[in-house]
This record gives sequence, C-alpha cells and structure tokens, in this order.
Amino acid sequence: MTGHMTSAEFRKIGHELVDWVADYWDTIEERPVLSAIEPGGVSGLLPKSPPEKGDGLGSLVADLDGIILPGLTHWQHPSFFGYFPANTSGPSVLGDLVSAGLGVQGMLWTTSPACTELETVTIEWLAQLLDLPERFRANSTGGGVIEDSASSSTLIATLAALNRVSGGAWCRDGLGGPGGLDYVVYASTQAHSSVEKAARIAGLGSRGLRSIPVGAVDLAMDAERLSARIAEDKAAGRVPALVVATLGTTSTTAFDPLPEIGRICEENGIWLHVDAAYAGAAAICPEFRWMHEGIEYADSYCFNPHKLLLTGFDCSAFWVADRSSLIQALSVLPEYLRNAASESGSIIDYRDWQIPLGRRFRALKLWFVLRWYGAEGLRKHIRTTIGLAEQFENLVLADTRFECVTTRTLGLVCFRLRADNELNEELLHRVNSDGMAFLTHTVVAERLTLRLAIGSPFTESSHVSAVWCRLQKFATEVLSS
Repeated sequence: MTGHMTSAEFRKIGHELVDWVADYWDTIEERPVLSAIEPGGVSGLLPKSPPEKGDGLGSLVADLDGIILPGLTHWQHPSFFGYFPANTSGPSVLGDLVSAGLGVQGMLWTTSPACTELETVTIEWLAQLLDLPERFRANSTGGGVIEDSASSSTLIATLAALNRVSGGAWCRDGLGGPGGLDYVVYASTQAHSSVEKAARIAGLGSRGLRSIPVGAVDLAMDAERLSARIAEDKAAGRVPALVVATLGTTSTTAFDPLPEIGRICEENGIWLHVDAAYAGAAAICPEFRWMHEGIEYADSYCFNPHKLLLTGFDCSAFWVADRSSLIQALSVLPEYLRNAASESGSIIDYRDWQIPLGRRFRALKLWFVLRWYGAEGLRKHIRTTIGLAEQFENLVLADTRFECVTTRTLGLVCFRLRADNELNEELLHRVNSDGMAFLTHTVVAERLTLRLAIGSPFTESSHVSAVWCRLQKFATEVLSS
C-alpha cells in the first residue's frame, strides 16, 4: 500500500480497532497488571528498518496483540493501585478520536474558533463544578486553560509570578536584568518534583528553591517556617516570587494549610500557586470542598481531570486570577501570526497561555466526558472511588500486623507492616511479583510505606478484597521467613 487511506478503508479498519479497544476493556482483568518482559523485549521483536512498502495495516492487530500488549503496564486494570489514577473512559476516547480526525491546530482563535471557545466553555464548567472564586472565571480578570500536565501548570505559574514580581523586567531582561536580583520559590518538602524542575527551567536553578519543612504528623507545610524563611530571604536582599501550596501531595495526599499560607503571601506580595493535581477533582462533591478553604488567596490553581475525572491523559485544568501577568510573560507575536481577530482584543489566543505554540483540541474529550456523565455521574464515580479506599483502610486497621501511616482523606491509603523497612520492601515485591496487582511505595519519616491508590472505573469491592487477601498471605510469609 502506497496511497492515502480512503474513507472506506478508514471506516473498515476503524471499526475493527474500536472493537479491539472494547474487547481489551472487556478482557483487561484477565491480563497481568505488569509486563513480564525484560528490557529490549519489545524492540527486539520489531524490524530494524522501516518498511519500504506499506502493508495496509493487514498485520497490525496481530502485532498489537503479540508485541505491544505484552509490553504494557495496564493502567486501566482494576487491580492497578500504583502512583495515582490516570484513567480514561469511553467518552474520552471517542472525543480523542474526533479530535485526531479533525486534526485541528488551535494555536490562535482564528485558526479554529470552536477549538478556543469550546475550551473556554468547558474550563468554565469545571470552575463552576469546583465552585472556584469568581476571579478565576473567564468574565473576570482571570480565566482558565487546558495544559498537558500539572508540571506545565507549575512552570507557567512560575513564569507569570517572576514576570509580575519584577514588573516585567524578568520577561524583558531575564535573570541578568536590573540589579541581578535573586528570585526565590517556596514549596514544602513534600511538593511535587515539578516545582524544582520549573525553578530550573525558569533559570533560578535548584538554589532558587526553598524546601519548607512539614509537620511530623500531617506532613503539611509549616506556615511559621515559611514565614520565617521569607523574612530571612528578604533581609538578604532576595526577592520572594512564588509559593506553591499542595492540596493532596503525591507521596501521601497531605494538604498544606492554605488559609495561613495565603495570608503570608498576601502580606508579602507573593504569587500563590495551588497544586491540586490529584485531589482537586474531588471538590466537585460539596462534601470535599473543605480543601478549598483559603482558595480566595490563590493567584493560580490547577488540577488534572486525567486523574480522577475519567478524561484520558493529557488534560490539566489551570486557572489564573489575573491573566495579564501570564500573557505578558509568554506572548511573543511574530508578523506571520498577526490577524484581525487577535488585534481586536476581543478573543483569547491560548498560545499565550502555554509554552508551545501549537495546541491540540483537548477540550473535545473533556466536553465528551462532561456531556456523557454530567455532574451527577462524575460525583458518583469519585464517591465510589473514595468508598473503596475506605473499605481497604478498614481492612488494614482491623489487622494488628499492619498500620495506616497517615490519615486517609481521598482514594489513597498509606500503610505498612509493623516491621522494619526490609520486610515491607519484601512484602511489596511479593505482591507485585506475579503482575496480578500493582502497588507503589513512598518513605514517611524514614519508614518505607506502601501506597494503594484507587481510581479505575473497573475497580470494584471484589478487587479491593482480593488485593487485601494477597497482602495478608504474603505478610504471613514475610513475617515467618
């Protein structure tokens, strides 16, 4: 095959691949969560050179089944309990299919008005579902955008903060600008690694990041220590630019004290970015909006619908209270992008809200998800997920050989054997060894801790019971060895 795929061929093969995905979902529980292949196990089965002539995808499904699937970790598996959820859904996949088929390049409003305006509407719907402050809404001084990940959201917040605190000098002159000032970013020791990466990319380096200690029990940022460190830096002639407060840390879902941090930022004129990448989705349920106490102090906020909101990766919702600082920091306008709509100032060009110029039509999959589930369906999924985590937590608490290391809040349970780190590491290894379940770990106060995170729409109570039975079985073996 050397010609373009016809619509008839696309229709036929497309139907086959939709069936293939549906069959994959129907049989996913029969597969091991983890791949058993060794490094090079996939590449060794693939040709060393590209095909000279196309084969019309005739053997594609066979290669998917025989080469690709055995080399995957199955993130949609009901017994995938590692890291944080990254789950998709039928509506999301169909939205991605339409997006790919349209092939829209949404860098400017004029390059596809519907791409921009649907994104504005869907991000506004999310703001309403989360009950975010009015200043984050599109009809105010702020607004929202869909980024690829929370890491990008943190980077963009860092750049906007540096632009604001320098009065535009950082954007214009860089770090070698007026006075060669040292700008500083603050986050807790439990904050995501993307905070340090953002500081490096922004030119501050790791030395421009202050890691603030956390409480021994709640693992939340110590607001008094933050205040003291800011005062110390200001006395030394440094310029505090940004504080990142985390709502639901990656390690243990700890929640930084947002009201206290917010007041400190307000008093010192510091940009406050709130990273709620995992936990934020839960705020669509009114009973979990306690986590947003103090959100009125935030200059920017993000969460990932691609975690708990059944929207396939990548999709990070990011809001700013004052979009001007963001646009000034990121806008570069060559002549070839000038157009009447942009010059009018009446539209949004999302190219000014992100690092790349080009933009995929991510809003479509989010729109499909919101249209299919509605607020009621999404709340049901989140409540079910948290209920399953509570079920597992209760099983842990009922077995005196185990302990919960932190207090569970959402869908993550952090627990361990009442034993040394080596035995806990061995327990984790045995649970994951045959690929029938997958957990990850962290370290809390020098104690190796197992993490069980729930989020897949395929996970049911029976899967929670099954992984607990495995843990009990292997605990008995480990403790008696």
